[in-house]
Amino acid sequence: MSNKKRDIPVFEHPIIETHCHLDYLEGEALEQTLADAAAVNVEKIVTIAVSPGNLAKVRELTKVPHIWGTQGVHPHEAEEFTDATATEILEHGKDEKIVAVGEIGLDYYYDHADRDVQKKVFERQLELAVELDKPIVVHTREADDDTRAILSNFSAHLKKKGVIHSFTSGLALAEYCLNEGFMLGFNGIITFNRADNVREVLSATPMSQLVVETDAPYLTPVPFRGRPNAPKYLPFIIEKIADVKGASIDDVLQQSYQNAQRLFWS
Repeated sequence: MSNKKRDIPVFEHPIIETHCHLDYLEGEALEQTLADAAAVNVEKIVTIAVSPGNLAKVRELTKVPHIWGTQGVHPHEAEEFTDATATEILEHGKDEKIVAVGEIGLDYYYDHADRDVQKKVFERQLELAVELDKPIVVHTREADDDTRAILSNFSAHLKKKGVIHSFTSGLALAEYCLNEGFMLGFNGIITFNRADNVREVLSATPMSQLVVETDAPYLTPVPFRGRPNAPKYLPFIIEKIADVKGASIDDVLQQSYQNAQRLFWS
């Protein structure tokens, strides 16, 4: 696909941004980010917590209309997780505009935290999600077997399941998660030239179990790679999903919207 810049398409049907990091966006005021998103019909934005240090920042952002949030600690930050962190997640996981426990999981690609610590913190946060009766937002990278093993101990107790965000894992893990009732989140990676493995998983994912995200400010889609990502680029992800799935853009818009509503607000 060409990297030639072009106008961002605007669709009539609203879009839900299911995963971004608004407090990590730099160089642009929040008001402008939200205005740009609204201009392409992004109706709701879910901004994701990743560390003990940004749990409160995410909650503050949810005071803005059209922004919801999560509470959780990313595997990169697992060694910073304490009993006080668990208490904070449990307390504020009940807040009206907190829709999930996340971003939680395992990352063996970067190994920023000890793997045993990652697993323990993942399990502890899954316990919190069960207690809160909230869906989960999972990050997993190069950790398919352990992710599956841990999820298998909790899946039956997670009534609202959740989403494996930015899915780049193998087809076997995808099939397990889909069979358990989880959603898979797809972002700008599906537009990358070398992401055939992710497009293969997308092809195998039922339309009723996919949601769209940017993971902004990361993973900017073609044709804007090299720039900071933002929710305004979601239409390019919608277009690529339609292309890969052989579906109409309207079908992708309507189904992904319904899926996100079911995931976070049902």
